[in-house]
Amino acid sequence: MANIRSVKGMVGLVTGGASGLGRATVERLVSQGASAVILDLPSSEGHNLASSLGDRCAFAPADVTSESDVRAAVSLAREKFGRLDLAVNCAGIAVAVKTYNLKKDLPHSLEDFTRVITVNIGGTFNVIRLAVGEMAKNEPDADGHRGCIINTASVAAFDGQVGQAAYSASKGGIVGMTLPIARDLAPMGIRVVTIAPGLFATPLLAGLPEKVRNFLARQVPFPSRLGDPAEFAHLVTSITENPMLNGEVIRLDGAIRMQP
Repeated sequence: MANIRSVKGMVGLVTGGASGLGRATVERLVSQGASAVILDLPSSEGHNLASSLGDRCAFAPADVTSESDVRAAVSLAREKFGRLDLAVNCAGIAVAVKTYNLKKDLPHSLEDFTRVITVNIGGTFNVIRLAVGEMAKNEPDADGHRGCIINTASVAAFDGQVGQAAYSASKGGIVGMTLPIARDLAPMGIRVVTIAPGLFATPLLAGLPEKVRNFLARQVPFPSRLGDPAEFAHLVTSITENPMLNGEVIRLDGAIRMQP
């Protein structure tokens, strides 16, 4: 009989957990009987969210690019909930700038490009490398399973639009490291899966005018709307519960292919 898994009783660390896709993931984990540590910036809503979700949720104020901050967040998971089974990387930033602006005779800022790469790729990898040491301490189940890593890329990794050089490069990096990290961690019984969301109703998009948001929603073949962060969270728990999913990138996008 296949090994039926459930998120109930698991402990998850969610980066970017105070808003958007991360917040929906935290809320779903707690509602399904898991415990969650929200890793987000000190300036975020993390503290309030953790308080509102009760005993099975804690807030670790942290910058994903800081080794000491992330170590402290992993330690908090162990101290408060006794273990770590799942790490979900949702923290990310974006800039929208063309490689070269002809009108202004201005090349893309190298500093901005590097910052997006550092947070999105470097931050994701930092969390993975520090979380798996804690997961390795778990007793393996009958399948030899000890933990699961879920990363967030974007359809921009494949269909990057004008002005998305930095963002697409960073998300392409997350796609590209999924398989090698899955292979690295296979002997430890830790899976690695990446979700590539399409257009979702998150703070990243909420800043756009309503006309633009409606236009974007109409570009999605079916369902013809923006994704609900709860649908992302649903896929997180599905991946966590299905032990054969590993080393894969899953588009969650209503069949959209982004236009230039």
